[in-house]
Amino acid sequence: MDVVFLGTPQFAVPSLQALLNSDDFSVTGVFTQPDRRAGRGKKLCCPPVKLLADEYGIGVFQPEKIRGNEQASEIMRELAPDAAVVVAYGQILPEDFFTIPRLGTLNVHASLLPLYRGASPVLQAVLNGDSMTGVSIMKIDEGMDTGDVLSMEEASIPPEATTGYMEMVLASQGADLLVRTLREYAAGRINPVPQDHERATYAPKISKEDAVVDWNKDADAVRNQIRALNPRPGAFTTIGDDPVILKMWKARQIEDDINPEILPGTIYSTAGEGFKAACGKGTTLEILEVQLSGKGRIRARDFVNGFDVQAGDRMGV
Repeated sequence: MDVVFLGTPQFAVPSLQALLNSDDFSVTGVFTQPDRRAGRGKKLCCPPVKLLADEYGIGVFQPEKIRGNEQASEIMRELAPDAAVVVAYGQILPEDFFTIPRLGTLNVHASLLPLYRGASPVLQAVLNGDSMTGVSIMKIDEGMDTGDVLSMEEASIPPEATTGYMEMVLASQGADLLVRTLREYAAGRINPVPQDHERATYAPKISKEDAVVDWNKDADAVRNQIRALNPRPGAFTTIGDDPVILKMWKARQIEDDINPEILPGTIYSTAGEGFKAACGKGTTLEILEVQLSGKGRIRARDFVNGFDVQAGDRMGV
């Protein structure tokens, strides 16, 4: 079966690799985002999907925009695949493009649809403190993750899991489910199931404002924010009389009895592995791993010693 693959980041790589490893499929073309400049040196970098496609000698197409791009549609028509597969491509496909393949275009989405439609389903599940998520294989239609579902599998979210960890888990699980689903769907053994749109929730793209820690929230909410924004973009606060930005990468909720008059965001202890801060509703959090702007990640204990952090210092003011 001929397949065209559309994907961009590392999350999409296992799915492309699974298709390449299967004798049932032949990947005849790959669409991915254009090369972008990244890092301090602004070096031009290839998307991970492009790197893998190049290893296998597969033709790669990188349109800046696919909507309204007749050339992209013409390429798809020339390839004439049996099916197309989309995994974190990063662009919305127009109907005159995704309907070209004989079996339509399938999408690997990292949630249990109709929950968490949108750009950041894994992050939102971790941020909300969910204990369960999963992957769905659906047929793309004109809506945002509204298409009929072909298959679905659950995955548990461990209490300390970060978004980065869960993305690795779901990327692998989604790749396996994709291959099995595409094989069964092509054989006519799967009937697409419409989503219950009344149950839909959404996971919009994260903004810089969403990464600012609000110490008035309880410790569990702050801890979930820290692990949800790991590895990107990182939850952050400010600290010091001449405030500097401090990203936080790891924390744990603790049960300390503190003076109820201590304001949220106040560091009340520097004893232990890191430093302990008051949060909303009388809850407390121990920060274990941090990063100053322009520096690498370090243990919070080392930050306390090097930055002369003292009990009574406040963050986020």
